Amino acid sequence: MASVYRTLLNTVARTGAQVVDLAPGAAVLARSRRKWAGACLEDGAHLVTSRGKWTDSPLEDGAHLVTRRGKWAATPLAEGAQLIVDERKSRAQEHGFQKAAADYLGARHVAAMLESYGVNCVFDVGANVGQYGRRLREFGYKGRIVSFEPVPRFLEKLQKRAEGDPDWHVVPCGLGRVDTIQSMHVEWLSMSSLLPPSEYGNTRYKRFVKGGTEDIQICRLDGLMDKALDGIDNPQPYLKMDTQGYDLEVFAGAGERISEFVGLQSEVALLRIYEGSPRMAEALAEYEREGFEVTGMYPVTQESGSGRVLEFDCVMMRASETPVPLPRGQHAAQQS
Repeated sequence: MASVYRTLLNTVARTGAQVVDLAPGAAVLARSRRKWAGACLEDGAHLVTSRGKWTDSPLEDGAHLVTRRGKWAATPLAEGAQLIVDERKSRAQEHGFQKAAADYLGARHVAAMLESYGVNCVFDVGANVGQYGRRLREFGYKGRIVSFEPVPRFLEKLQKRAEGDPDWHVVPCGLGRVDTIQSMHVEWLSMSSLLPPSEYGNTRYKRFVKGGTEDIQICRLDGLMDKALDGIDNPQPYLKMDTQGYDLEVFAGAGERISEFVGLQSEVALLRIYEGSPRMAEALAEYEREGFEVTGMYPVTQESGSGRVLEFDCVMMRASETPVPLPRGQHAAQQS
């Protein structure tokens, strides 16, 4: 004899609705004209689709990749991590794929370093419209962010992005070696700089033909740190610089107080885009002289034809502040 459950489903089906059985005691009811189908992924998990040929690729226990188009492949990276790519598209767009992967891995690495070293204030120098601060939050950083941006058109967007975050402060100035007023090229979008373009830069970037400049306020970092760190117990600051060739000037403006930073992040150039900007070897030597050591290097800009890297995003932490190693599998948040 049919159960009450089955009798009820049969009654619903006679009204014109579709009944898709999934498992004992589980079914999907639909009244649309689409043809629905169910497929079991594993015990307690089912895929319900309306059209097309779907492919189920088990990744690991409890995880499945379900696709309809493309030639997708999953490559195990570590426990709980898989790299999933559409092989046809990624090969045709290799440059973009590599860039996106480097951006993601770089952001994860920064987040791990901030947690590991107990960073509670990030100085975001050259904030533009707040992309860096937003990503810090997306990757779980909950400490203070102090963003510096001198260009009015970017500053307005930055302030709007930060206004709902009580521990994200915005300072409307640039940073450098001395307190001064300086002319800045402001029509180069995210590449706006206090420095003129080099011969190579002019050849590579069409935006550099625009000549609009504005006078902006430049301040030394050491004169702003007390206010930025006010109210933080045991400050553990981190200095992120993205100033289009001007990072060493920002670094110099920290003076002796650079010793208070547990880490930094700087764009270091292999090919000079801006006239007068330091090459990577010079910048790294200066940072290392102050006790910082490289923990990660991620390509920022790369020539699609030759494959040459123009700039790396370089993450460095102070060796003297190396955290106590944790037992394998334990995270900083688990320490008692």
